[in-house]
Order: sequence, then structure tokens, then C-alpha cells
Amino acid sequence: YIAAVYEHESILSPNPTALVDRQSALELMGRNLDIYEQQAVAAARQGAQIIVFPEDGIHGFNFTRSSIYPYLDFVMHSESVKWNPCREPYLFNDTEVLQRLSCMALKNKIFLVANLGTKQPCEHTDPHCPSDGRYQFNTNVAFNADGMLVATYRKHNLYFEYAFDTPPEPDYKFFDTPFAGKFGMFTCFDILFFEPAVNLIRQYNLKQIVYPTAWMNQLPLLSAVEFQQAFATAFNINILAANIHHPSLGMTGSGIYTPVKSFIYHNMESYGGRLIVAEIPVITTDYKNNVEKTPSRVPEKGNEQFLPIFYSEMMYDNFTFVPAWGEKGELQVCANTLCCYLNYQRAVLTDELYALGVFDGLHTVHGTYYVQACALVKCGGLNFSTCGEEVTHATALIDFQLWGNMSTPYIFPLLLTSGITLDFADHMGWKNNHYFISKNRTSFGLLTAALYGRWYEKD
Repeated sequence: YIAAVYEHESILSPNPTALVDRQSALELMGRNLDIYEQQAVAAARQGAQIIVFPEDGIHGFNFTRSSIYPYLDFVMHSESVKWNPCREPYLFNDTEVLQRLSCMALKNKIFLVANLGTKQPCEHTDPHCPSDGRYQFNTNVAFNADGMLVATYRKHNLYFEYAFDTPPEPDYKFFDTPFAGKFGMFTCFDILFFEPAVNLIRQYNLKQIVYPTAWMNQLPLLSAVEFQQAFATAFNINILAANIHHPSLGMTGSGIYTPVKSFIYHNMESYGGRLIVAEIPVITTDYKNNVEKTPSRVPEKGNEQFLPIFYSEMMYDNFTFVPAWGEKGELQVCANTLCCYLNYQRAVLTDELYALGVFDGLHTVHGTYYVQACALVKCGGLNFSTCGEEVTHATALIDFQLWGNMSTPYIFPLLLTSGITLDFADHMGWKNNHYFISKNRTSFGLLTAALYGRWYEKD
């Protein structure tokens, strides 16, 4: 099927904490919706059957609970209400944004997924009801090609979004399409947690995901395109990911991903939006990782070179590292219960420092979640203290096998190359209670090769 995602540079309110009336809020959102309209037309012209827009793309961000209120549409989260906002605009008040999105889908005969703020009045008898008598949700909506509202999803894992409420229960939301079956949906930070993202995919055996996000890149392990691809690979699914474009805030990185191929956009230099359109296969069966062909082995004890162990902060976590010096080597480094092993060979010895790092613990900055990670990274300079820094360019082409005795089945294989481009492993999978990833020569200089494990039970 042909899919489209739009990375949108949203027109933001100059003063998001100011209290404005509904009319002014609609004017600002209308300017963003005008751009959405052009992009929906452009996508449909290229044959796209579905288009996904980013999180916060219509209203922006940095609001307070009261200042966002005029920007919120009313939406019924009940499955029982069949409603076409374009054809039945009079059914509910405060649905101007929904009406425009619905009409875009209808006019262009395209499935359309967008993110907006929504409100829902609640009774004080409801124990979860906020004191102002209403819920405010960060919401994804999906419309079919007739403009029918076919699914609404309320973001569960809020990322310091004080204007919004967490829904009382996680939403498991998906919608059906004639061209690719069921699509599940969740938003941004949700991708790092079991509920509802992982549970949704597993419970309903979903193979396609739409994913609006407003993601701030964090190298070396959580750049948007890097993690989106790893998620598609780990769960053997297609992901249509639309990010917002605000390079000054570190926000860029969208794509259409399959487990074995990706069409991405990552641009920290220039401004303006970008439409990505790509044809991808509908996944019906599982891709088989070629586990049995690998020569993978755990190194015998005592075989490792003696190398200095050092500690350095990477993404706010205290990693234990050993340097990957020389043209080739076998390394091992451990922390808590996790041991990571690396065999590597560089095509040419460059004057770049690489290191193998391990972290097995609770990550506590900008969210709390348990990580088990084995990571080969290019350091920022030649000093150990630069390992873990954000690096975007590298020249070393490396053959490697990386493996670890991970305690969780949820492992995201990261493979990022120079200029924030993606590469794909030759082999990966479980063998002898170790998870491994191997690659014969990266296409570009290696930035990160990592196994990013999420041990959800220990969050």
C-alpha cells in the first residue's frame, strides 16, 4: 500500500501561556490546518491511501492547563457513536478542527490520522475527575476515506504535559482499512512503555502502526529515526511515524518503516515541513531473522584483552565502558546482571575512539524506566570522558557482532550511521540465552550499534 507521513513545522502561538478566546485559537490552528490540507492533496495525488500528521502539529505546545482550553475540541471517546464531522457538523459544539480533518479525508478519499487536544466534561462523582470539571486529553483521531471518525486514542504516557490528563485506563485503539487491515495507534513517549503500545500490538496481533510524535532527539540511543526503526524491527511491524519539525528544539525525524527497510527524513539544518510518500508491503507473516546462520559465540573466559574499564555518563545514565582500540578485538564489559560482548574489525584504522558500554538499571531523568543496554558508540573525541556525547558524524566502517545476556525479551536493535542515517543488521536474534546483532561492514561510518532492552516489569 502507499503511505504518507508529514513532518510539520507548526506555526506556534507566540505566547502559549496567554489566555485567548476560541476564535483566536481557531485562527492559529487554521493556519496549521491550511498546510495539512495542501499536504493531504499532495499525498493523494501521489496515490497515498493513508496520511499521518504529527503530535502537537495543530495547536503547538508549552501551554498551561487553562491556556490550552480554547484550543480543545470536544470529542466523544465512545465507540458506539458513529459520526462524520464533515457531513454532520451540527452534532456537537466545539468540533471545528475535527470537521476540517474529516473534510480533508473525505475530499481526498484518504485515511487521515492527526493529533489534537480534546476536552470531555466529567462529573464530580467520578473519582478521577479534575477539579475544574473536565478532562483534557492529548488525542489522536483517525478518519476513513469517507470522513468517518473511526478511532480516537488518548495519550497515556505524558511527557511533562501539564495541560493534559492521563486517561483513567489505557486505550487500546485500532481501525480497519481495506488496503492493509488493522492499524493500531499510540503517541510519542508511549513507544517506550509496555502500556498501551506493546500490549496493543501483542493482544491484537497488529502489523501496522500509525505514530504521531513530537520527539526531541537524544543521541546516541534515542534519536527519533533510530528508535522508530528499531521498534519496527523488534516487533516485526510497519510504522508510519510523523514527527514535528523544530530543529532549534532538537525535533526532527519521521519515516515510513518496515522491519527491513525505511524511508526517513531527519534534518537539523533547514526549516519547513517534509512529505514522505512510500509504497510498502502489507505484513501478513513474520519475517524470519536468520538466527541459525550466524557464527555467533560467547567468547571463552580469559580470552578478552585486558583493557581499562571507565565510567562515563551517556543519556543521563552512568555507563561502564571499555575502549574498542585497534583494528580488531574481542571485548567484554559487565554491570549488574548484564554482560555485553563484542567482536569487531575495522576496515581501516581511523583516529576515532569507539567504546563498548553497558548499563543495567533504572533510568530516572525525563521519565523513569528500566533499561538494559549494550552499546558500541563513537565517542565525541579521543578522551574517555567524551564517550556518551552526542555525535553525528563518523568515518569508521566496522564489521561487528554484539551480544548480551539480556533478561528481557524486549530488545530494540539500534544501528545508526554517519549523518543520522540508518543501516540494517545482517543477522539478529536469540542464541544460547544471548541476544545478538551482527553486521558485515556498515554502509557509512558507525555512530551507534546497540541492543536497547526495556525491562518493563522493573519500571
